[in-house]
This record gives sequence, structure tokens and C-alpha cells, in this order.
Amino acid sequence: MTSFARTVRTVVIAGTMTAVGVVMATTSGVVLSSAVNAQSAASIIVQGNRRIEADTIRSYFSGGELSAARVDEGIKAMYATGLFRDVRVSRQGGRLVVQVSENEVINRVVFEGNRRLKTDQLMGEIESKARGTFSRAMVQSDTQRLYDLYRRTGRYEVEITPKTIEQPNGRIDLVFEITEGKKASVRAINFVGNNAFGRQRLLDVMSTAESGIFSWLKSNDVYDADRLNADQEAIRRLYLRSGYVDMRVLSARADFDQAANAFTISIEIEEGPQYRIGSVDVQSNIRDVDGATLRGAVKTQPGAVYNVELVDKSLEDVTLEVARRGYAFAAVRPRGERDPSTLTVNLVYVVEEGPRVYVERINVRGNTRTQDRVIRREFDMAEGDAYNRVLVDRAERRLKNLGFFKDVRITTEPGSAADRVIVNVEIQDQPTGAFSIAGGYSTSDGFIAEASVEERNFLGRGQFVRLGGTFGQRSRGVNFSFTEPFLLDYRLAGGFDIFYRQTNRSSWQPFQSTSYGATLRLGIPITENLAVQLRYSGVSQRISIRDDQVNCYTGYNGQLSRFNNNGNVSYYEATDPRAVGTNEGLAYVQADGTVGTGVTANPYSCLSDGETSVALRAINNRTRFISMLGYSLIYSNLDRATNPSQGLYAELRQDFAGAGGNARFIRTTFESRYYQDLSNDWIGMLRLQAGHIGALGGRLDSVDQFFMGPELVRGFQTAGIGPRDFAIANASGILGRLPDAVGGTMYWGASAEVTFPISILPRDFGMRGALFADAGSVWGYNSIRSFNTGGGVLPVTLDGSDAHKIRSAVGVGLLWNSPFGPIRFDYSFVLSKARGDQTQAFRFSGGTRF
Repeated sequence: MTSFARTVRTVVIAGTMTAVGVVMATTSGVVLSSAVNAQSAASIIVQGNRRIEADTIRSYFSGGELSAARVDEGIKAMYATGLFRDVRVSRQGGRLVVQVSENEVINRVVFEGNRRLKTDQLMGEIESKARGTFSRAMVQSDTQRLYDLYRRTGRYEVEITPKTIEQPNGRIDLVFEITEGKKASVRAINFVGNNAFGRQRLLDVMSTAESGIFSWLKSNDVYDADRLNADQEAIRRLYLRSGYVDMRVLSARADFDQAANAFTISIEIEEGPQYRIGSVDVQSNIRDVDGATLRGAVKTQPGAVYNVELVDKSLEDVTLEVARRGYAFAAVRPRGERDPSTLTVNLVYVVEEGPRVYVERINVRGNTRTQDRVIRREFDMAEGDAYNRVLVDRAERRLKNLGFFKDVRITTEPGSAADRVIVNVEIQDQPTGAFSIAGGYSTSDGFIAEASVEERNFLGRGQFVRLGGTFGQRSRGVNFSFTEPFLLDYRLAGGFDIFYRQTNRSSWQPFQSTSYGATLRLGIPITENLAVQLRYSGVSQRISIRDDQVNCYTGYNGQLSRFNNNGNVSYYEATDPRAVGTNEGLAYVQADGTVGTGVTANPYSCLSDGETSVALRAINNRTRFISMLGYSLIYSNLDRATNPSQGLYAELRQDFAGAGGNARFIRTTFESRYYQDLSNDWIGMLRLQAGHIGALGGRLDSVDQFFMGPELVRGFQTAGIGPRDFAIANASGILGRLPDAVGGTMYWGASAEVTFPISILPRDFGMRGALFADAGSVWGYNSIRSFNTGGGVLPVTLDGSDAHKIRSAVGVGLLWNSPFGPIRFDYSFVLSKARGDQTQAFRFSGGTRF
């Protein structure tokens, strides 16, 4: 076994010769003088070659007389091929002798000792391959690349030793012996000079994280120079979005403590003052385009805080508007003039004719899985169209936002003519499938488990597919979803959902609901922030109530009584003429037909195990088919989809049931959430929501109405707010009997919440506190008022619970972004409620995904 240790990175390949002038020294000490000039390549003798033909070697010296300079060039050319380990030139008589030692052929490449990085990952990093030629220089560079790869994963203690094992027929095995060592973590990230944003807020935008007790669950708590460079840009963009146009990252230093095998990162920031926008103007240097007519495409407004993202968006929209007017080569550039005295930036968008350059070709490289068309469709231009840098930048941003690729880079190069440009798209695919298992517990749904498999780039076509199932203490179901984001090659998101769901009886829902159905969806983007979704849903639903919850009926004088198995009434009012004896005004018929008056007489014994409201009994064991057409209008300019800190989300939904089926109603709901970064990682949120459902003729089925609880006002149980049926509870006299929620046709809610970091806990814990205040109401019962059981008519008695009374609560919360999934704890103090409302001070929900 031949071994070359870590010093292989600086190994000098033996036998390399360098010519000086026209004189070349050889290992035999023979000097090749001008006498060589008279010789030709045909007079060269080749020795030592085994695989490479002698004529191939002679060809390196062809092209004229064999001068010393020509021989020197030939030797260098042979070494450049990587096929030769050594080349020696000497003179024997009148001939030139070339003695070669060929590089061995690599039989196989083996990695030993790698546990943290897979062999396939290491193999993709090196250039030495099986059946290729062995080159010490190549092995040297391969070893360095492996070092770099391990350091990017945080392993700075790694040791890599390449070795060769000789095999027959000039072959060798190349072995990389690896001692990985421990991961070098990021012990701390410190900021200097930050006043506008707290440490937590800056850490949130960074991809590099500090190590902690959950480091074994993440991989971004290791030092990576490239990642740190990207983090600096992310911090800079954060400041530029908030008006700090003079902000600079003065330094970003990573200090390695070898004893602790850990890095300390220090980032020094110079913020400067916050600027607002002064004046905004559009200046057109194109004769037929009036700049004033382009003002509608500008997103930046005077008086607002300067936001670089709105400037970029304005560039895009103005460029597209000018292009729609027939000026495809127009270029738009912003010109900003700072006024330090007023802390304003005066913006001018300059529109002018750009160079008339066309896209000759768009090359897509590196996509091993994603189809070319999935990448090309993100461009708003095609081959042969006018080239526009703004549209290229937009395509790059879209490709990155897809989440299909580990890396996206778009570059350009000159085309075949001066007015042609070639666009090169370099991408690297990454895994887009996921298998997840989730589990959790909530005070409303109990224990629940979920398993799902999803693929965001199905078969490389950019399609989304998901199959999931849930099994819980009170619910279970299965669902399948499919989405094609470019339906018929247009930017339309078409898809469908199929589901089956069963919800069991609970303290807030006295029935079991079984439903299955499907939804067809079509999403239409209107602008970057505004979209509309059209849908059709068909749902089959069956409500089932336990027999012992529907066994009380009406008897004489409208009072509750109970039937015997033979269908005869067993209990009567004492005023009935058939009653001959009384016990507190009641009498009963015994099994033999005689009337008894003992203390056992109780006409309400059927209520001792509970009874369901007739509002729900009216649809018991009835299968309903709900056929709905609907749409949603959605606006969002949130800074990020999860845990937003800035922006507005609003959604208006309407569904029309009655296109077939046996349900007839119009349901309208609205929700909006506004987020604002207040200061030092304190995030404020305001939420408004409202809803209305109206029957299309007649009355609604009770289950179609709104049943609201903690999703409207925290501090109340699920379905704990709104109209209730007190008929059974009032008649039975059982004080512990909870009246059933029967739903309302209208609701509104308002919430204000502030979340903040808990400074006494390490950031790695991922915990934040919350203060909140909620208010809302549910009212407007519009379902059946009474129900004929066959033995009489039972009423629905609301007893004032249907009044529009405001419910309100305040509380505190703890949000934990744990490694096992998001978990939230809320404790609420109810300030106002209505009769029959059910409160719940503590609420907990959470789960895990892995």
C-alpha cells in the first residue's frame, strides 16, 4: 500500500521539467542542443508506454523540427493530459528517446470512516472517478474539496488521508480515510450597533443559528462562510425595508475557539437614521410615453417609510406597463436623492429606451429532476423576445420561491451577434417530498395523530400531491389533494380535494357527524398580492344521535313524558282524567295497567341520561347532500408566510349552496390580520372577522349555522358562544344539564395581540410570550322552532341566549416553537358572557412533525 498523508495537498509531482531558453536538462544529464533541431517526430523512440499508443505520444512533438522549445512544449502538453506520472527525454545517438511512466487507472474509489456524510454526497464532490486516470494533482484538489465540504457542515476537526492500493494490470484502488471529528458549533452570535432591531429580530432573518440543547435536531448551527455572507445580505434587506438606507454591515467576524471547537460570530452594524419617502415622480424619456400615466404602477408613496422591496416592485410594474404599450426594450431605473436635513428620499423612476437586445437562447442546466418547462414558465419572456433585466430578476425570485431548488443562479453571456444575449439558468435540485407523522393534544379535539405523504414537485412537473390521514380521540379521516399550478400552461392553479371525515360525540357536540366529498379549485392571480379562487364542493353528511339522547317525547298538556315499549304513555299529568292518584301532582301507569302513586313516579326519568335539542334531532339519521359554488378573494403582503412580523392578510369568502342537493343558503365570511413590528421583537397583531349565513327560502338546518368558541373569543369552550336550546334543561329541572348549542347566523370578532421574546430564556428554546384581548358575538338563530316527535311537539327555547351580547376576555399566552412542532398555551379571563355560554380558562394545543 502506498500512502500519502495530509501533506498531499502540497505534493510536488516528480518528473516535471521546465525549459529555460532552448536548452532542456534531462534526468540523464544529456543536453539537447541545436543538433536536435534537425530531427523530426518520426525519429522519436517511445519507451515505457503500456496503454497509450506510441504514435499518440509522438503527436505531442509533431508540427515541425524538434527544437528544444518544441520538445519543452510537448512535455508540458503530455503532463497537462493527466495521463502521465513522469516524462523523461534523452538522446541516444541521433534519436530522441521519450521515457514515460503512465498514471494508473483507478479501479474504484472508496471512503472509509464517513458516518455524517453519505458516500454519494462525497462522491459527487470529487473529480477522481472509477475507470479514470489517477492523478496526484487531482487527488490533492479532491482532498481539499472534501475538507471544504466537511467544514461547511461544521466539522473543523476532520482528518482526510488519501491512500492507494495497487491492483494487477496497472490499476489501483483510491481510498479516502476520514476521521470526521466533532461538529464545531456556533456558540454565540453577537451584534454591535443595532438599535432599531433587537437581537431576536436580527436572528430571525438569519439562516445561521446558535447551538443549544436542541442542536441535535438542526443543522444550521454550524459555521458556513457562504451562509454568513447570505445572512449579511438578509440583515441589510431588513434594514432597507424599514427605511435605513445608510445602513452598512461594517464587519462580520467568526472567531474559532479550538479548545471548545466552537465559533463566536460578531456582526458590527452601522444603522444610520430612518428615512421616509419625500416626493415620488416618474420621468419618461420616451417621446410617446407620458410619465404621469405611469404613476398608478408605482407602489411607493410620499410620507411612507422607505422600503426597498416596494421600490423593486415599482420597477417591475412600471417596466411591464411600458412593455404593454409597445416599448419592450424600455429600461426603468430608480434615482434616489437623500435629504439628510429632512430625513427623506426623493424618488424618481426614470424610463428610457434601453439597448435593443434580444434573447437568443435560454439554457437550463443542472436540473436532474425538474422538467425544463417548469423552469422556463417562470420567465415572462421567451427565446426571441426582448431582453429585460428586470424580468430576469423576477424569474430568479420566482424560481427561488418555488422551493424546488437548493441553488438558483441566472447569468448572461454574449450571443451570436451584438444584439443577442444568451441567458443561462444554473440550478440544483433538492428533495421536495416529505413523509410526516404528527401527534398532539388540544382541549377541544383531545388526542390526535396524523400521517401524511406529500410531494411538492411531483414527477418533476411542479405539481403538488398530498395524501393524509388522521386518527384522534374525537375525529378521524383521510384526505387527498392535487394541485397543478400552471393549468393549461397559464398561471392558473387548478386542483381538487377528496376527503372523508368522522367527528364523534363530545361535550360540545352531542352527535356524530360523518361526511365525505370533494372540492374542485381554480386559483387566478390578479396581481402579485391579490388572487381569487373559484371552487365547487359536493359534501354528503349524516348526523347520528345516540338513542338514549332522543327517547323523550311530549305527552298531555305539552309536558314531557315517555312511551313504554308497547307504545303506551307511561307518565301523565295529574290533571289528566285518567290519573287517579298523585305524588307531588304526578301519576303513572304500572305495567299491569293500573295507576300507581309511589315515590318512584317520575315523568322525567328519560332525562337522567341527557337529551338532545330538537333543533338537532330534526336532522337525526338523515343524509344531507350539500352542493356549493364559492369563491375567495385573498390579499396578502405579509413579509413571510409563517410567523409574520409585518403586513396585511385579508380574505373574503362566499359560498352558495343550492346547485343541487338539499341545502339552500348563502354563507359569507371575512377575516383580516394586520401585523406590525413594534420595537425590539415585539410584534403587534390586529384581527377582525365576521360572518353571515342566510337561508334561500325557509329555514336553515341547525348544523349549517356558525358554532363559535375560542377561535372567536379565547376563554370559551368550542361552540361555547351563541344561541342555546334551554327547553330540555328547563323542563327537567336537572341543574347540571348543559343546554345544547344550536348555532347562529351572524358573528363578529376582534382581537388584539402582542407577542414578545422572553429575555430570561435562551433563544434556542424558541419561546415567546403573548398578551391578548378578544371580543365578539354570535347571534341570529334561524333554524326550526319546534319539532313533532310523533307523540307531540317539542319547542326550541332560546331564553335570551340569542341576544346580540358582546363576549370579551383578556389573557396571557406562551408560544413555543418546539422541535416537536408549534405548541401554544393560553390562560384567559372572561370579562363578559351571555346565559348558557360555556367558559374554559385554560387552552392548550400542540403537535409534532418529523
